[in-house]
Amino acid sequence: MEYKSFLIKYGEIGVKGKNRYKFEDALIKQIRIALRKVDGTFAVEKQHGRIYVEAEGQYDYEDTIEALKRVFGIVAICPEIRSEDRSFDAIREQCVSFMRESTGGEKKTFKVFTRRIDKTYPGTSETISADLGAALLDACPNLTVNVREPEVSLHVEIRNEGVSIYSLSIPGPGGMPVGTNGRALLLLSGGIDSPVAGYMIAKRGVLVEAVYFHAPPYTSERAKQKVVDLAKILARYAGPVNLHIIDFTDIQLYIYEQCPHEELTIIMRRYMMRIAERIAGHTGSQALITGESVGQVASQTVESLVCTNEVCTLPVFRPLIGMDKQEIIERAEQIGSYETSIEPYEDCCTIFVAKHPVTKPEPKRIRKSEEKLSEKIDALVDTALETQERVLVEPD
Repeated sequence: MEYKSFLIKYGEIGVKGKNRYKFEDALIKQIRIALRKVDGTFAVEKQHGRIYVEAEGQYDYEDTIEALKRVFGIVAICPEIRSEDRSFDAIREQCVSFMRESTGGEKKTFKVFTRRIDKTYPGTSETISADLGAALLDACPNLTVNVREPEVSLHVEIRNEGVSIYSLSIPGPGGMPVGTNGRALLLLSGGIDSPVAGYMIAKRGVLVEAVYFHAPPYTSERAKQKVVDLAKILARYAGPVNLHIIDFTDIQLYIYEQCPHEELTIIMRRYMMRIAERIAGHTGSQALITGESVGQVASQTVESLVCTNEVCTLPVFRPLIGMDKQEIIERAEQIGSYETSIEPYEDCCTIFVAKHPVTKPEPKRIRKSEEKLSEKIDALVDTALETQERVLVEPD
């Protein structure tokens, strides 16, 4: 079966009331951006609560499906046959041809679902479905009806502009189109968690930027490239990612020299959050995103998270907060980031971790320890921000 058209279904966009058109337009924009990477020319349009992708000439079907499956806001992708002839005879002939070709003569059970968007069309949805079902039984000996659990669900949509016929419904990622819900800054490391966190917030329509804390020579250029590679994977779903690379070495060494080692992780984390918030202020980001999960490591106990939050004025989104490690791994595998995340290149957090980090830090005590940094820390932070590297990471 050669398809030239795709019906794009969306979910919660449909309940946006008077603002619905804005979300539809945003979804169309993201579909067009996704299809730029596919060989072929496509027209994307909306009609009466439906979005259609039309292939103009030759194109790669599999690549098109893969590109659409990464567009947040799409609930289902339905390859379809479209016709401007709305006569019942024409619809019947199209359905017979469609079922013969799609089933290849194999024995299948089926059911017809008719949707009359044009309510002036003669008959009811139920009677049209029954008449088409009868015609298919006469024309296709391999078909039998099963109204409860059909192997093939044949959908017929009758609109003012014509008729759509389809049976496949390929799941999309759901969510909301990127760019419809503000901007946030992701603290991106080379681990498993943070790329998944960025994916989950982008799925809610948030435009994601990222910051990575690099610690040369303790972390290699390959460790930095690993983070860029993860940003590329995230960009497949979230669109191009502005990655801010911060040289964190001098700050870490100063903390290591001046502060109790058991508090190193939490103090380091607090300065990462401070720097991230300053970057957010310059980029228009309205929130921070982290991959933290309660109790996963010492810096992610409830007490540690309270201590970290103390230095932030922006909201901190933690979409993995109630997930266990296996759930996070499964999501990483689903989005394609897991294999990159487990590459053996250390980041600055793992290099400088204490042997026995405090798990229940007291903010008052941490603030007291940070007073020892007062001589140089502000200048070091300013230098790190002034010398940051900025990379616009495009999807592969």
